[in-house]
Amino acid sequence: MRILVTGRDGQVARCLRDLDGNGREIVCLGRPDLDLTDEASVAAAIAKVEPAIVVNPAAYTAVDKAESEAETAFAVNAQGAETVARAAAEAGIPIVHISTDYVFAGDKDGAYVETDETGPTGVYGASKLDGERRVAAANPQAVILRTAWVYSPYGGNFLKTMLRVGKDRDVLTVVADQHGTPTYGPDIAAGIIAVCDRALEEPGGAWPGIYHMVAEGETTWAGFAEAIFAASKKRGGPSARVEPITTSDYPTPARRPANSRLDSSRFQAVFGHRLPDWQSGVDRCLAALDRA
Repeated sequence: MRILVTGRDGQVARCLRDLDGNGREIVCLGRPDLDLTDEASVAAAIAKVEPAIVVNPAAYTAVDKAESEAETAFAVNAQGAETVARAAAEAGIPIVHISTDYVFAGDKDGAYVETDETGPTGVYGASKLDGERRVAAANPQAVILRTAWVYSPYGGNFLKTMLRVGKDRDVLTVVADQHGTPTYGPDIAAGIIAVCDRALEEPGGAWPGIYHMVAEGETTWAGFAEAIFAASKKRGGPSARVEPITTSDYPTPARRPANSRLDSSRFQAVFGHRLPDWQSGVDRCLAALDRA
């Protein structure tokens, strides 16, 4: 099984690349070899690689910067996603497209399900929602996976930021009124492979659609930080005291959802795959960073 993955240097792409082997070939391409804003490069990449399926985690993810760079965000997250989905459709192959909790307003009491009304509050979320709609329209074999609070041993993310800042500070203030589920990149990659397996085993099946895929459990950013430092302390790493604050205490250009909880039940039922609890991901990420 050959899988073409967009966004060569992104967290999810690098986690997928770690799963190369055991009967599957993971080909990760980024600019200039595959540029979401260049239809010719996308078509050429698919023609050259000849994948069985395409995975599109590539995205413009600078949430705050997107407020002043809307055109760029939509070019990548909406038009670019559509370009990849259409090129895959023209080649007769499925696409797995990665989306986000930011498509919701975050004002629901409880975890969001796939049929809940969307309502992004910022440019990033709006561009990703537009991308979802374009992907679904462009490719009838599309699976759209919404995930949240992604972290991994790669790139920049909340866990690595906490460890870096915690080296020099005894106390850190962290937002405690935004709720969600930290989801470990390698677990996301394993979930994507489960989708790819199903799509290729059952062509023409009832699996296309939108799914939520996050780790088990929930917490706040402050709770996530506390778990990071508790696990880090056990390993002899940085450990800071977390002081909870409110969102209003830490204003940002883009408004974050207060509730980013996603219900993964549909994903689990259709693909027979469950992501581990979020706390175990913290321990595994720290172990991976130690090895690196």
